[in-house]
Amino acid sequence: MDKAPPPLVEFKNVTFGYGARAILDGVSFSVPRGKVTALMGASGGGKTTVLRLVGGQLRAQRGEVLFDGQNVGQMAQPALYAARRRMGMLFQFGALFTDMSVLDNVAFPLREHTLLPEALVRDIVLMKLDAVGLRGARDLMPSEVSGGMARRVALARAIALDPDLVMYDEPFAGLDPISLGTAARLIRRLNDTLGLTSIIVSHDLEETFRIADHVIILANGGIAAQGTPGEVRESVDPLVHQFVNALPEGPVHFHYPGVSVEDDFGNSDGGRA
Repeated sequence: MDKAPPPLVEFKNVTFGYGARAILDGVSFSVPRGKVTALMGASGGGKTTVLRLVGGQLRAQRGEVLFDGQNVGQMAQPALYAARRRMGMLFQFGALFTDMSVLDNVAFPLREHTLLPEALVRDIVLMKLDAVGLRGARDLMPSEVSGGMARRVALARAIALDPDLVMYDEPFAGLDPISLGTAARLIRRLNDTLGLTSIIVSHDLEETFRIADHVIILANGGIAAQGTPGEVRESVDPLVHQFVNALPEGPVHFHYPGVSVEDDFGNSDGGRA
């Protein structure tokens, strides 16, 4: 049997926090090449922090964040910039440059990071826009396209440099059902057609489970569950069960911790001591 290729991204016993608050505490996991990996969990669980650690915006306080076998946290600036050119990023809500046309938005990374002639840049941009179904929108401004179209323009920009890894930060947020389904199918198709490795941070469980090969649920500084979407759905962990079934009560409580109702409302003097 063929040996599986080494993972493109790997976390080894990674710890990171803000001040005294630990976001990740000894976390280890792998992102397999050529697959779509979903990072999920309750808000504040460290999903976007993982993306920032992979991209080198943050450095692990302990442990190793490896990209193609190299420790991102130990990279000097030239090596880090070279690694980032092999990564594409789709930000929440697209983050397009509002004063640039659709064509110029997608051309931006090519103009910044290559010395390609403008005629070739244009041809590459049109190919990327065609891949997301928006070649005909090349001369429009971001204010002239819908939210779903803007997300597809941002995806074309993310793949402009033919990256090995594309990271998606809430790619489905704020989209109508048609645009959401289109975006999900596009992520899956581009991943398979271009031979990408994808990491998706999302709260949209149904659509994400539909396109993901591997799911990682982050919670309480660690990994609550990981595996195929089917395996995660069958998890007996109470927090994972609450999350995948969208239950209002469980380990994540509806009410913020505080004194009892009796203590708050039971004092005849209006709550004054």
